[in-house]
Amino acid sequence: MRYKSIIFDFDGTLCNTGEGVLKSAKYALEAFGYSVPEDLSELSYFIGPPLLITFQEKYGADPATASELVNKYRERYNETGLYESKLYDGIEKLLKALKKDGFKLAIASSKPQKYVEMLLEYFKIRKYFDAVCGVYFKTDCEPKSDIIMRAVKELGTKHNETLVAGDTHFDIDGARINRIDSAGVLWGFGTKFEFIEAGAKFIAEKPEDIESIALGFFEQTEESNGIFSGKIITVHEDSVMLVDGSIAKREIVEHNGGVGIVAITENNEILMVRQFRAPYKETIYEIPAGKLEKNENPKNAGERELEEECGVTAENIFELGKIYPTPGYCSEIIHIYGATGLKESKQMLDEGEFLDVYRVPLEKAFEKCMNGEFTDAKTIIGIMKIREMKQNGSLS
Repeated sequence: MRYKSIIFDFDGTLCNTGEGVLKSAKYALEAFGYSVPEDLSELSYFIGPPLLITFQEKYGADPATASELVNKYRERYNETGLYESKLYDGIEKLLKALKKDGFKLAIASSKPQKYVEMLLEYFKIRKYFDAVCGVYFKTDCEPKSDIIMRAVKELGTKHNETLVAGDTHFDIDGARINRIDSAGVLWGFGTKFEFIEAGAKFIAEKPEDIESIALGFFEQTEESNGIFSGKIITVHEDSVMLVDGSIAKREIVEHNGGVGIVAITENNEILMVRQFRAPYKETIYEIPAGKLEKNENPKNAGERELEEECGVTAENIFELGKIYPTPGYCSEIIHIYGATGLKESKQMLDEGEFLDVYRVPLEKAFEKCMNGEFTDAKTIIGIMKIREMKQNGSLS
């Protein structure tokens, strides 16, 4: 199903406020004589739930003392801790995409409303939200379920059209109480086990997963069975849950990815290699390319492949983007780079690698892409991108 609105938690979901929260909690605890661990990450239970509850549950403070601890916490947080925060990578891009898709967006946070509004303005993302619901200083023990309910009412959408995204079981519990679907996010402070135990319908590993869930496209892996493991690829069959709750099978090839490099000479010639490709049983033309080692930097790999295959180094190497060559069944991502300022070096082919190097005029290479003589996807895309850059003047 496709949702119509998404309600986000704030701390740990949109914004990493951990540093400011933990340092301010330490400040308050030390002021009252409580023992504080050297490793501040051990205070992570302060992130998410109401402070009054945490001071009482974790430190046995009575309500009056807990209230004083909260005031001491805010003494530091108001001045310094609030801005010891940063948006998680990919969050603003996600919000832009969701608004473009037509979704209504809200925030339901146990953080004081004033702080949420201040940080939204600070990070310049307030414009993406149709409703912002935090707590007020006099009532910051409000249950998360009540805050979510307020957000639903302000958005004006139905419960079954709404998705809650959060990083702790408090968010998932609050959604469940309101009979709203939820997604636990793994980039915050919660764990997969926590989300499963709380009853999250989805688990998002990266921000863009939220858009896929909201659109009704997401496939959540429930089980994975290995089939083959080799030097270059591994193959497994996965059981995935679709957004409507049904189960489907997916055969997936895992690949570390690759790199291709479009090297262009001062005379507007493209360096190309010609070699035999066993899967197609053909000899084809390609830009120099190669496989990535696990966690290898793609740019470094491109420089290496250019020198090894063509005997050339480059003064300038720049990104041309990345492509998913076979998204239906393979995880391979190919990173494509351009290269200029070429200098002769020494060709160093791998054992068992046989190829010839050619210099093809750019316009001739483009013609061969268009008439079907060049069939390799990364080569066609790389040549077309370089030609466009030449024509629009972005590459001299």
